[in-house]
Amino acid sequence: MNAPQAQRPAPAPAENSVVPENGWHCGHFFYRFDRDALPDRLSDDLAQRFREAFAPAESVPQRLASYWISGHEVDFGVMVMDPDPAVVDSIHQRLQSGGLGKVIKPAWSFVSISEVSEYVPSVEQYRERLIREGTQPDAPELAAKVAAYERRLPMMNQQRLKPEIPDWPAACFYPMNKSRVPGANWFSEPFSRRNAMMAQHAQSGIAFANRVSQLISVGVGLDDWEWMVTLWARNPQFLKDIVYQMRFDEASAKYAEFGPFYVGYQADADAIMRHCRVAPTTP
Repeated sequence: MNAPQAQRPAPAPAENSVVPENGWHCGHFFYRFDRDALPDRLSDDLAQRFREAFAPAESVPQRLASYWISGHEVDFGVMVMDPDPAVVDSIHQRLQSGGLGKVIKPAWSFVSISEVSEYVPSVEQYRERLIREGTQPDAPELAAKVAAYERRLPMMNQQRLKPEIPDWPAACFYPMNKSRVPGANWFSEPFSRRNAMMAQHAQSGIAFANRVSQLISVGVGLDDWEWMVTLWARNPQFLKDIVYQMRFDEASAKYAEFGPFYVGYQADADAIMRHCRVAPTTP
């Protein structure tokens, strides 16, 4: 008689939670003032409710940034991040309640979660990459670069998961997918090839350090597009430059599909009302 096979213990059930194990929920919300419903300006009461939506007294999100948006599609946008999705969505609900929903119409939104990409190299992978690129294994230069990367990596991953939003004037937001068309199906490429293309893509972005900062949040399983790209810049010229430059990388030129682009300029509630010419006449 054959001995019975040992049974593997069943995995412990995951604990129920709306908080991601890694990363934060991220919401991008874009709105228009309804000029038909609002022929003139916001009342003092609605203007105060608008201010309070951006500075809530409760359910305060970990990150919140607001922008007036250039172009005719939308008037303003809000980016919100927090471990709790209800806290993120509460900003949207405030902008649609208390009478504001009659004069502010949603135009577009994106739901995602921050992450550390699988293409971020470990310390050992970074060392191997430098060697492949020509650095000698016993060179002091290699040891110095690897040590510096090892010091930076925890801080860089923290910024990817729980980013500090820079106090820079310009920002750009757009969703993207990776192509699945015959001959350019990103998901049928081996990891090693995808990893090499993303390494090239990262090098293009590094050239804009201290001029542009980015957040890539993942919408896979959460929204219509796979990723949301948020770019902050010291000057809008840099937004144009980095997007143009990075489109020549193979990861973008062959495999990227882009959704709508929105460019905005940092503004609090009062600055948005003034820019959109809906601020109340009462001081």
